[in-house]
Amino acid sequence: MGHSEPQLEQQARDPFWMPFSPNREFKQEPRLFVRAQGMYCYTPDGQEVIDASAGLFCVAAGHCRPEIAQAVFDQLNSLDFVAPFLRAHPKSFELAQRVIDYTPEGLSRVFFVNSGSESVDTAMKMALMYHRVRGESQRQLFISRERAYHGVNMGGVALAGMANNRRAFGTGLAGVYHMRHTALPENRFVCGQPEHGAELADDLQRFCQLYGGENIAAVFVEPTGGSFGCLPPPRGYLDRLRAICDAHGILLVFDEVITGWGRMGANFGAQAFGVTPDIMTMAKALTNGAQPMGAVAARQGIYDTITEAGPERGVEFFHGYTYSAHPAACAAALAMMDIFRDEKLIDRAAQMSPYFLESIFAMKDLPIVTDIRGVGMMAAIDVAPGATPGARGHEAQKRLYDAGLNLKSTGDALIIAPPFVAERHHIDEIAGKLRAVLATL
Repeated sequence: MGHSEPQLEQQARDPFWMPFSPNREFKQEPRLFVRAQGMYCYTPDGQEVIDASAGLFCVAAGHCRPEIAQAVFDQLNSLDFVAPFLRAHPKSFELAQRVIDYTPEGLSRVFFVNSGSESVDTAMKMALMYHRVRGESQRQLFISRERAYHGVNMGGVALAGMANNRRAFGTGLAGVYHMRHTALPENRFVCGQPEHGAELADDLQRFCQLYGGENIAAVFVEPTGGSFGCLPPPRGYLDRLRAICDAHGILLVFDEVITGWGRMGANFGAQAFGVTPDIMTMAKALTNGAQPMGAVAARQGIYDTITEAGPERGVEFFHGYTYSAHPAACAAALAMMDIFRDEKLIDRAAQMSPYFLESIFAMKDLPIVTDIRGVGMMAAIDVAPGATPGARGHEAQKRLYDAGLNLKSTGDALIIAPPFVAERHHIDEIAGKLRAVLATL
């Protein structure tokens, strides 16, 4: 009684504690979406906003695909939930088979989770268990990289090399060491894989000498750094990591939560860069973002070693989630597998990549742009910092929304990763609006 409509709207927003958001600022000046279709999201007043980041790297097939919605609807009306411990449902087995049709050869066992963060923690546990049952329980150390993002669970925070995440929650877990990142000055404005920086992989060899390679369980790397702003690997870098891991019996884990399912112009970054890991995490486009889901693909030998070491009639791997392989998530993912196959979505991404990258790199003439990086269907533009780091990137986000463009940003890096259904005119629209806003900063 007595409150104005804006005040009532404000009160209605207050209970929600938003993730990774400036809550106080947002609730005073909210920027909302109320529906989406194809390449576009729509604001409450009907403004059309082109989605240049596929939601959050998730919506590879465009928003609100009716095939996925129908599959989820049908599933919830036939079987809504199965406890995944000691019970299962047919779609989980079908989906695992469909997933390995896309993974690199040899990664033939799939463990389902509910997010990218959970996939990373699951991969860490797999690595520890694998070494323990082989009689190498001393392998407790993990290696990651600076500027890496591996989710927000405590294991992933420990692996992460993004400063603010680590400052907020400490190290998360002891026994994690970080190699240097590969964002070198000489790699500025390089499209695709840079020529400089492969030698930075030798940081892993230094750690093997310092801590003992026999004590390292696994190395976690994103084939291309995603959340920090698209950091493609230097040529030869991933090959050197693979060789060092092989020499010391260390598992190589690729975090493909962002880079998987076509973002690099191939099924996964592993195929795009020609290096096969021992374990691979995935999420995001697995269900087109329509249902929460992630997965971990592991080498057959890792699965066999762990399961054969277990009791004949008991649990071998003490890990899982209430919603692992949820029926509705499996239904969404199976519908997405059909879209990948029928629309040749990954091939479309590879074919559109040159035009997309050319359009983004054309903005290097803008004075505020300090670097551009890109590979496949992902690119990032760094803008000159303002009064404080990240301030100008944050201001750009607000202006981009108002101009009808949605994308992901981290600090002063603007990340562009459109759905794979984008046509050339969509790329032109994204580039045009981005250029117009950058010119105002």
